[in-house]
Amino acid sequence: MDQDLVIGIDSSTTATKATAWDRSGNLVAEGRAAIPLANPAPGFYEQDAQDWWRSLCAALAELGRRVDTHRIAALAIANQRETFVPVDAEGEPLRPAITWLDERGRDDVVLLSKKLGRERLRQITGKTPDPTPCLYALHWMLRKEPGLYRRTVRFLDVHGFLVHRLTGLYRTSWASADPTGLYDLAAKAYSEPILDALQLEEKQLATALQPGTVLGEVTGEAAEETGLQPGTLVIAGGGDGQAGGLGTGTLQPGRAYLNLGTAAVSGVYSATYATDPAFRTLTSVSGEGYILELCVRTGTFLTDWFVKNVFAVDPVAEPGIYDALEAAAGKLPVGADGLLLQPYWSGVMNPWWDQDARGLMLGLSSAHGQAHLYRAMMEGLALDEAMGIAEIERVTGERVDELVTIGGGARSELWCRIIADATGKVVARPATVEATALGAAIAAAKACGWFADAAAAAAAMTGRIEDRIEPEPANLALYGELLEIYRTLYPATREAQAALAAFRHRTAAAT
Repeated sequence: MDQDLVIGIDSSTTATKATAWDRSGNLVAEGRAAIPLANPAPGFYEQDAQDWWRSLCAALAELGRRVDTHRIAALAIANQRETFVPVDAEGEPLRPAITWLDERGRDDVVLLSKKLGRERLRQITGKTPDPTPCLYALHWMLRKEPGLYRRTVRFLDVHGFLVHRLTGLYRTSWASADPTGLYDLAAKAYSEPILDALQLEEKQLATALQPGTVLGEVTGEAAEETGLQPGTLVIAGGGDGQAGGLGTGTLQPGRAYLNLGTAAVSGVYSATYATDPAFRTLTSVSGEGYILELCVRTGTFLTDWFVKNVFAVDPVAEPGIYDALEAAAGKLPVGADGLLLQPYWSGVMNPWWDQDARGLMLGLSSAHGQAHLYRAMMEGLALDEAMGIAEIERVTGERVDELVTIGGGARSELWCRIIADATGKVVARPATVEATALGAAIAAAKACGWFADAAAAAAAMTGRIEDRIEPEPANLALYGELLEIYRTLYPATREAQAALAAFRHRTAAAT
């Protein structure tokens, strides 16, 4: 039978999606399974790494009921980033995995920054120090769980853990190793100074290889559990953020992607290595070049938070709540009748890099209701994107003309229109919402020899845009005024937020 399909795996924070694609980028079949997330203490977010594997097996089994797995030439994984698990000599977890949402490494950001230097850490890793990369939680383990730390044979990112289960080999992708914060991006190697600071050896990590290269083959045991055929090629994919970039064809000047998922993540492609506080730098899943990335840790997380915690609505019981809120918010003027929101519910990454920053609402009055809050939330995230894209343009000297918008939030017509008006960019919505899985599939297609390189694969398998939303000139001018106000919010409240954070930490410790 002709092997005419590849599988792209999207192993995200909450679910695994296994998707089969043909050479033209058509989604042929898919399977899904949930992944539980635990919150055992304030700021602690953990998962059972076995659930990553169980979810992958379930998703692949569902996919296998819809498509003959003999047709599968290869698979590649796009994984949730900055999440890791310590394992024993057999690859079995020794404790729950610590996820990218976790904030236990806050103090370790300070400790490692003093030890290695903030600028040096950014130059090596491409990332200004903040609690998200694994290295800070690893340092927390070294301090708080030293016995377990010493017993750990390997520390694996999600990609490395799943590849080991599939192939029996401890291998991962450059584009999955680099978000851990342990990787020297310019050298394409684990950083000796960082490993020394963590008292780690390179042999305790998965071997990192270029995205789009063969990592191994599915073993007989893994084939039994997943329903795949033994010998199916397993290809190096990468972090889900960068995979989304490849899945939207963001390999050319003038285009950026914006993933409105749990976090709001966007990025542009750069052929050369560059670092700046304005963005995070990561390896491209194309295997060449880099992604200059913006990230707000609260994307659709914030819409869900408002609905559940402020509006006290269970969206499962009332599934029409989002459509109702969007319809009401769409009737309001630009600026939500004078309500401005700063969406830093979980601290801020670029450009301020302040883990103690928090959300703000400015201008709130008794005239405001649920629709105003909902629109202000959408506008706050759009204005932050506008500020970030302008900074990338300033640093690189390259203009962005188009935002390819994916993720659950991209289904919102209103939100996309607000983003177009706030940024002054065309918002393009592709036909498929599974751009992250498609990015992994493109890496697999390139490795199979279907295309000469990832760029050719992306050109053939992406590009079908469903609609384009042009900025409205009148709204663009209004959002320009609002953006100037928005830019002042964090600097104007920085000292007050720091004092409030110190007060919060002190009172929490007292109780």
